[in-house]
Amino acid sequence: AAPAAPARESRMTQSVSRGDGNPPAASLPAEAFQAQETVLPNGLRLLVLEDHAAPVVSFQVHLAAGSRNERPGITGISHLFEHMMFKGTPRHGPEEFARVLQAQGGQVNAFTTEDSTCYYENLPAHALGLAIELEADRQANLLLTEANLASEREVVRNERLVRTVNTPYGLAREQLLGLAYQQHPYRWPVVGWDADLVALRLEDCRAYFETYYAAGNTTLVAAGDLDPARVREQVEEAYGSLPSRPEPPPVVAVEPPQRGERRGVHRKDLQAPALFAAFHAPAARHDDTAPLLVLAAVLSGGRSSRFHRRFVRTGRAGAVHADLGSSFLNRDPSLFHMNAVANPGDDLERLEAEIWEEVDRLQQQGVQPDEVRRAARQILADLILRAQTCFYRGLQLGLYQIRAGDWRFPARFAGAVGRVTAADVDRVARAYLSADNRTVVSVLPEPA
Repeated sequence: AAPAAPARESRMTQSVSRGDGNPPAASLPAEAFQAQETVLPNGLRLLVLEDHAAPVVSFQVHLAAGSRNERPGITGISHLFEHMMFKGTPRHGPEEFARVLQAQGGQVNAFTTEDSTCYYENLPAHALGLAIELEADRQANLLLTEANLASEREVVRNERLVRTVNTPYGLAREQLLGLAYQQHPYRWPVVGWDADLVALRLEDCRAYFETYYAAGNTTLVAAGDLDPARVREQVEEAYGSLPSRPEPPPVVAVEPPQRGERRGVHRKDLQAPALFAAFHAPAARHDDTAPLLVLAAVLSGGRSSRFHRRFVRTGRAGAVHADLGSSFLNRDPSLFHMNAVANPGDDLERLEAEIWEEVDRLQQQGVQPDEVRRAARQILADLILRAQTCFYRGLQLGLYQIRAGDWRFPARFAGAVGRVTAADVDRVARAYLSADNRTVVSVLPEPA
């Protein structure tokens, strides 16, 4: 998933004018992100995107259930359920879900983020009905047993070891989140804390499943070579009997303004020191999100970006990168990240000073219009390439129904990116990239 390229449009920018006579380089056809919406009586939402370019479909189940919906003591439960959902129902045995759809030529997978959990199948058009039936069965009748919990708990704990603990910088990234966020649930990792994973009980899982896997907390997306009327019939038949339940409890935590730089040090047996920094930034729907995304591209988007020219091309650092949000733009106020990996043996403090020097120069002198045009075109070009697949187009509709409260958001956001000016980028750079709004974790080599 692209780190912050969620821009798409029902007419994709229509060659949006930037006010300087230089529109973005390309546009998408008008039908690219047009969906038909149906809301069932139990609250379940269905989005159907019809595209007969190829005899394939993508069926996706998006749940407003991510790590932001957890609390200390059950962190990681959202991601754990991503695994539990493949453990079978009274009608279908463990792992049978994937085997049946793969036998039809389908691809099956799932992922969990801070804001949502997504299950998806990309498959031949003739198998769509089967995917709908199987997904509805496991959402209604998942087997939650002590044996299933015990086995998947160990799988997830091992995943945490492999992907976080035993990687060079995984724990430093966790430390950054824990420093940057003092109150909001974005402060813990999606995979959860190991102690919480060990302590999770079957009663916790049952309560979570009943609350967050309810019909009204679900958005289905069907995109591809399909008949919208037939899809609605199949979904109504398969999901219509799911009971409607009260809305999940809202996330009420609000991160207070940061009033001074926060710093941490992480020591690990590695060769290349690294720097992880974050600045508080707004949520997806905020007007400053598009300029911040363009600012990230100005700083590190491609070989002509400022960080690449100063640090990477010259060999000053192995990598220096800026980005907004995490895997996608976030539902709640997020972070603008800056990460740098120094060369082995180099002075990390000196590299950090040079990075802030480059940021200060941008804030003092501003960006050039051609930099902004180039950055916007990169973002939109990435969108256009990804939007060649029904999977990606459907993914954006489902994700931003949850993250922005409206599946039409990606269309509007693409237009917003195309309208960003140099003055917009200058303003957000000065407003957000301040030392008092900054959290930094330095990763320093230390012998084992």
